[in-house]
Amino acid sequence: MKVSQEDVKKVAHLARLDIAESQIEQMQDSINKVLVWMEALNSVDTSAVEPLVHMTSALNNFREDEAKITLDRSKALALGPDTNETYFKVPQVIE
Repeated sequence: MKVSQEDVKKVAHLARLDIAESQIEQMQDSINKVLVWMEALNSVDTSAVEPLVHMTSALNNFREDEAKITLDRSKALALGPDTNETYFKVPQVIE
């Protein structure tokens, strides 16, 4: 299947892309190269290959989300170079 310049213009319009006339032929060549590549992939016999849901058999082992107190605020603030009683003080980055 070959894509014509009219096809490229139609797809560009549907995708709300503004393609210059000088770029249409280049875009047409690119799309046709992708389609040739897809035809090559379609010619591969995959009848003996099972469909995959994931690339590996590894599964995520999720843990329960439990709230715990891990570090006291005063201990955390003691680790900072400049703090007040509640927050870390940092240099202003927005004027």
